[in-house]
Order: sequence, then structure tokens, then C-alpha cells
Amino acid sequence: MKNLAIKEVKNKDMRGKSPDQEQGNMFRDLKDICNPNDQLVKLSEKIPWKEFEDAFGKYYSNKGRPSKPVRLMVSLLILKVIYNLGDETVVKAWVKNPYWQYFSGEQYFQWKPPIDPSELVHFRKRIGEKGIEKIFEVSVKIFGRSSLEKEVVIDTTVQEKNITYPTDVKLYRKIIAGCNKIAKTESIEQRQTYVRKVKELLMLQRFRNHPKNKGKAKKAEKKLKTIAGRLVRELERKLETEKLSNYEDQIKIYKRILEQKRKDKNKIYSIHEPEVVCIAKGKEHKPYEFGSKVAIAMTKKSGIIVGAVNFTKSIYDGHTLDDTLSQTEKVTGRRPKAAIVDRGFRGRKWVGETEIVGPKPPGKKTTGYQKKKARQRFRRRAAIEPVIGHLKTEFGMGRNYLKGIEGDAINAILSAAAFNYKKFLNKLENIFHFLWSLNLRMILLKI
Repeated sequence: MKNLAIKEVKNKDMRGKSPDQEQGNMFRDLKDICNPNDQLVKLSEKIPWKEFEDAFGKYYSNKGRPSKPVRLMVSLLILKVIYNLGDETVVKAWVKNPYWQYFSGEQYFQWKPPIDPSELVHFRKRIGEKGIEKIFEVSVKIFGRSSLEKEVVIDTTVQEKNITYPTDVKLYRKIIAGCNKIAKTESIEQRQTYVRKVKELLMLQRFRNHPKNKGKAKKAEKKLKTIAGRLVRELERKLETEKLSNYEDQIKIYKRILEQKRKDKNKIYSIHEPEVVCIAKGKEHKPYEFGSKVAIAMTKKSGIIVGAVNFTKSIYDGHTLDDTLSQTEKVTGRRPKAAIVDRGFRGRKWVGETEIVGPKPPGKKTTGYQKKKARQRFRRRAAIEPVIGHLKTEFGMGRNYLKGIEGDAINAILSAAAFNYKKFLNKLENIFHFLWSLNLRMILLKI
């Protein structure tokens, strides 16, 4: 019994105790709460916030309701793309994270959301593509001289839009639904809505590639197209001139879809995103991608993205070089002497003062040293491929949810800026671990 009592006492003594929980000052500065060696704290000190306030000040008026601070809005955009979040989720996460609040310029910890998520949409529209380019430019400048390399690596990729894989049947079904919606809104009495008929025709599309179903599926598709055209013409007849002008753009898109054929150029693949283009990059697992083409320029040694340009058309890769190199010069203040590219750019040798270097067989007079240098160059060119992969999987370029052509450009530039900011955060973390291990070694040597 005595032994058991001793064991119980020992167990009680061995239990961990929480530290003193006496209530301190409730309104402590975030500067005192946050770890000064944290990467976000270091990054917030490195970013020149005053530049954003000066650049975006012209977009604000002295009248009306006071706006939110520019630093808050820019920091929320940066945090959103670094951690690949949505407008709503980044605002929710901001409330729970003191480091994010410190990064946004808050002095004390806040318990309420700083903005409504829709304000991020309005802010992106307000500053536009040029404003987003400013955020990207700062993401390059924080690296200092590392971003001023003589050679860059350039490649193109597809930024897919948030649409389903387009088929004629899907588009006809959406036209029929859109026409019925307009008729209901404007109180137009239709001859027939075809709701039941459309369901029957869509059922015939199941397993349409089976030899027994191909004929029925084709006839059903043709009937859907006929119904869609009939409803569009009925709207044009029955709508008043003033009301018809409100739906003019929408009806034009409907008519273009009904008129386009299989081998036509500049086809419409989505009703809500008519600017989407079909791009074939030769991938076996994905022959066609629907979105826009983006050119990425990266420094050869340090791997910093110094250019990200969106193109509205599916153009030849060599024609993207002019705009990409111009943006690189604008962002870094220096024109690259050479741009290393793959065989998709063949045909271009020079763009202004920049030499375009692509893979080619060595000449008879090429020395062993020159062959070695060329091999090293093109091995390094392959480093941009995983960078594009990171842009798509981690920084929002894999699927673009922003609307229109301007949304394509904004998303591409923001993704590139996020990659740079994340790269700088990783650099700060590596420096911290190195200094910590070095300090530990010094302590051990003294012992």
C-alpha cells in the first residue's frame, strides 16, 4: 500500500503544469506578439508599401465614403495568391492569423473581417492590369541584383479558363435555356419552351460513340440545333426594339454559335467566356486546352520570374517574344542580352538587341568547349518547366476564375508575382535555419 501511495505522489509531481495564465495587457501591439524572425514579418519590412500608395492614389477620389488602406488591399491580394485561396477564404483566414494582420499593416489584433470579399473584385478592376504589374514589379525588385541577369529563359503555356469541355450539344442546350430565361424575364408568351423535348434529346446523347447509338445521337443533335435557332428567331420577332438592344450581345453570340462549322476559325467555345481560344500544345494526355496563351520569362541562374504576358489569340510562340522581352525590360530596367528558348520558337534569331538562342546541331568548326557551354544552356532551359508546373498547381494559373480578357492578364501576372514572393519567403527561411544552426555550432564549440 505504501509503495502504491509513493507511486501516486510521483505521478502527480510528474504531471506537466501550464505557465502562469494571469491576464496581461489585452491591447498589446502585434509587433510584440509576432516573432521578429518570421518570414512574413521580414517580407513586410522589405516591401516598399509607400510605392503602392503613390501608384494607386490616382484611382481614388476625395469624395464619397472613405476607402480601405491601399496596403491592406494589396497585402490581401498577395496573401491570396501566395497561399492559393479565394476572395472569401483569404478574408476568413486573415481574421485568425496575427502574422497576416501584421503583414497588412495592422497595429492591434482585429476580431472582425477587414473588408467584404467583393471589395477585392472592385480593387482588381480599379487598378487594372497596370496596377497588378506594379505588384509584380515589386516582387522582382526585392531580390536586388539577383534579378538583373544577362540571360533569361522563355517558354509558353496555356492558362485554362473555368469552363467545361465544350461540345455542340452543351452549347445548344445553353442557348435554349438562355432564350427561355429571357422570355420569362420579359414576359413573352412563347409558342413552345421545348423543356420536355430537350430532356428526351439529351437522353439520346448517352453513349453516343457506340456504333448502335451514333445515328440517333446525330439526329438528336441536329434537332437541338433546330430548336435553339427557332427560339432565337422567336425572341428577335417578339421583343421590342428597346428591350432587344439590352440582349443584343447575348443574341449575337447565340447566332454565331449556330452558324459556326467544325473547321471554322475563331469559334466560340463558351457563352459566358466567348474570348476563350482552343490551343493544341502536343500533349498526349490533353490534346486541346481552352483558355489563353501565357509567355513566362525567368532568369537563367536565380530562377526569378521577370516576365508574364497573356495573349488573347493562339499565336506562334516566336511572336510572343517582343511583348515578353519588353515587359522584362520594363520590370527590371534592363534588356536581356540573350533569351534561351525551345524549338517551338524556331525562326527568330534576334528581337531588337536580344539574341534568341535555340537548340541546333553543332557546326563542323564548333569546339568542344562551345559544345559544352551550349549543352549547359539548354539543360538550364528545362528548369522553366517545373516552374510553370508550380504556377499551375500552387499559384492559381491552372484554372483561371477571373472574368474576361483583363481577368486572364491579371491572373497570369498575379501568379508570377506570387511565385516570386513565395521564393523570397523560402529564401528567408533558409537563411534563418542557416544562422540558427551556425549559432548552435558556436555554442557547442564553447562548451
